[in-house]
Amino acid sequence: MGVKLSKLLMVLLIGLVASCTSKDSLKKMLADNPDILTEAIEKNPSAILESLNKAVKKAQEGEEKKRDDEEKKQLEASFSNPLTPVLRADESYRGSKDGVITLVEYSDFQCPYCSRGYKTVISLLEKYKDKIRFVYKHLPLSFHPQAMITSQYYEAIRLQSAEKAFKFHDKIYDEQKKLENGEAFLKEAAKSVGADMGKLAKDVNSEAVIKRIKDDEAEAGKYGFQGTPGFIINGIPVKGAYPVEHFTGLVDELVKRGKLKI
Repeated sequence: MGVKLSKLLMVLLIGLVASCTSKDSLKKMLADNPDILTEAIEKNPSAILESLNKAVKKAQEGEEKKRDDEEKKQLEASFSNPLTPVLRADESYRGSKDGVITLVEYSDFQCPYCSRGYKTVISLLEKYKDKIRFVYKHLPLSFHPQAMITSQYYEAIRLQSAEKAFKFHDKIYDEQKKLENGEAFLKEAAKSVGADMGKLAKDVNSEAVIKRIKDDEAEAGKYGFQGTPGFIINGIPVKGAYPVEHFTGLVDELVKRGKLKI
């Protein structure tokens, strides 16, 4: 490495760690001598790559720790100030209507992560049986073309029968890939659960159905859910398709803190 290059690199490194060297002066030096980094990389590719990898890893670990700390802080806050999603007078509950565990999900029928969330919900319903009630709410994402219309079908069927709506819900998630076939699949699914197709056709684009979905979207936004799935279990938010153990851990913690008796 030439004397000029060595000196310039030394100045650059000192500038990066010394507060008395301004960023502007460093930028000017690199602008006047653009060959500094190029020559250094060409002469020492392995060493520089290793240093960059270490720097990237350290930065990632720092960001992960920062994110974990923030999530722990938010979680602790939610134990003291639990979220209170609206439970409407005509809400359709899956599980026990009087269950002491309330699980609310904001979901998108076409989201692959929500299909994982669906399996988690089924497991929780089986585990806690008459102690849990589940409410499905809507957060259809704009980049999933079949998400909104599927939510409309669900709500239109729910107006006929909560049980039929739950069966429709399960069929959609069990056969999610068929949503690519559009309304042809939705109509097939609706027929298979015994929906009144004439009434469905009248209700699917009704003001009541659209408003209910929009209200769910607004509530999800209020609680900071931008992606799907999002959950609230007894006031505690869960952002993402976490495994069953994460939810049972929260239930255990609520019991430990005296905020839940099961």
